[in-house]
Amino acid sequence: MRHNVDGRKLGRTAAHRKALYRNLVIALITHERIRTTTPKAKEARRLAERMITFAKRGDLHARRHVASILGDKNAVRKLFDELGPRYADRQGGYTRVLKLSGLRKGDAAEMAMLEFVRDGDRPKKKRSARKASSKPQAKTSRKKKEGAAAPVEEQPVEVEETTQQAAAEEAVEETAEDSEAAAEETVESAEAAEETAGEDAASAPASSDEEAVEPDSEPDDSKEKDA
Repeated sequence: MRHNVDGRKLGRTAAHRKALYRNLVIALITHERIRTTTPKAKEARRLAERMITFAKRGDLHARRHVASILGDKNAVRKLFDELGPRYADRQGGYTRVLKLSGLRKGDAAEMAMLEFVRDGDRPKKKRSARKASSKPQAKTSRKKKEGAAAPVEEQPVEVEETTQQAAAEEAVEETAEDSEAAAEETVESAEAAEETAGEDAASAPASSDEEAVEPDSEPDDSKEKDA
């Protein structure tokens, strides 16, 4: 039985696993994000977080200890100069593993993204619909149920009142429209009467002028005859 046997073997010897984790952590420190299989990401995460803890200490002994594990001067320098101060106020949880959709071609291995956590880039947790629906509802007493049912009966009365108000408004609008139409008709009749009166007035002076001209023409003829 495997009592107190921690960690994954990954089908490799101890020396091979040690070199594998060292290379993964160096790549993570250099690029701050790597893409690998899910089991490797979870194992490399443990070593990476221990290295961040040593970098937060920042003393010479911690630097030499990390250098003996990683063996990369550039990675150690970046770890102690940038990453250690970045997580000075953070108590653990420096990295995260994000599972990727799709499998790797060839062996169908599950892929994941191992990256350092930054402040403010964590998405807000959304409550799933299943948890929301499974929330137990508070028990209501019989009196509360009866009190809640009473306002429901008043709804038809409100509907009737609204319908009556709408009918009254429609009747007022119809009467207003009828009065406007009657006013327009009276205005049109008055205009027509004015036009007819104007035509009669224009025709009356013309006939009187003609009558006035005819008597003047008769004396002229008599004078000519006398001559």
